[in-house]
Amino acid sequence: MDYKTIALRKQISYLIWFFMVSLAISGLTAIPAKTGISFLLDIVPQSWTPVYAFLMYIREALFSCNEVLFYGYDWLAFAHIVIAVLFYGVIKDPVRNIWVVEFGMIACMLIIPFAFAMGAVRGIPVWWRLVDCSFGVVGIIPLWFVHSKIRQLQKVVEMERLNTIF
Repeated sequence: MDYKTIALRKQISYLIWFFMVSLAISGLTAIPAKTGISFLLDIVPQSWTPVYAFLMYIREALFSCNEVLFYGYDWLAFAHIVIAVLFYGVIKDPVRNIWVVEFGMIACMLIIPFAFAMGAVRGIPVWWRLVDCSFGVVGIIPLWFVHSKIRQLQKVVEMERLNTIF
C-alpha cells in the first residue's frame, strides 16, 4: 500500500468512527427521556415561549405515560447502536462496503420527508420537525465526504492493481 492509500483509509476510518459514535450517542439519549426533558427545561429560557411550551407539553406526556412506553425508547437506542455497528464494515473494507455509506446517505435523506409526514400526523410544530430534519442534514455531511474518499480510494487501488499487472 502506498502513502495515498493509507492516508485515504485513515480519513475514511476517522470519519466513520465519528459517524458511528455520533449515531450511537444520539440513540442512547432516548433512554433517559425523562431526565433529558427535565434538563432541557432547565437550560431553555422561558422567554423562548413556543420552545418552552412545547418542551413542557413533552414533559407532561412523558411523566403521565406508562413506563412500558419507555421500552420502545430502549429499542430505539438499540436500533441506533446496531446501525452504527453496520458501518464498521466500511472501516474494514471501504471499497467493498461503499453500499453501507450509500445506505446511510439514503437514510439521512429519508429523515426529511418522514419527519414532515409523521410530524404532521402527530401534531409536531414545524420548527421541531426542522430540528429533526437537521439530524439527516448533519449526518449526510461526513457520509458524503466518506463516499468521496472511497471513490478516490477505488481509483488508487485500481491504479495499484494495474501497475502490478504491467
